[in-house]
Amino acid sequence: QVQLVESGGGLVQPGGSLRLSCAASGFTLDYFAIGWFRQAPGKEREGVSCITSSDGSTYYANSVKGRFTISRDNAENTAYLQMSNLKPEDTAVYYCSVAGYGSRCHDTDFGSWGQGTQVTVSS
Repeated sequence: QVQLVESGGGLVQPGGSLRLSCAASGFTLDYFAIGWFRQAPGKEREGVSCITSSDGSTYYANSVKGRFTISRDNAENTAYLQMSNLKPEDTAVYYCSVAGYGSRCHDTDFGSWGQGTQVTVSS
């Protein structure tokens, strides 16, 4: 019953905004770091953003810094990725994942994945 479900993706014009959600069930997110990743066709999966559980530190890929904001709501057992000023190169399937309490958001710390949500940015 342990499950991680991404939602909120869709088709948006360049310059538009979307908010992605990552909802956990069967466990609590309180003591996990949460990471957002994305993968475009023919490309490797890349880390987008991460928020730790230990101290709430946030991290962003240079390509999204200043445009995306990661947050978490432990009471709702959900994490979010607010995406603004979207660009065509942001088009990808977006995944969330979790890592242990002590994680400092290294990509290799993440091993539990949801099914992803498609984000398409096109005019």
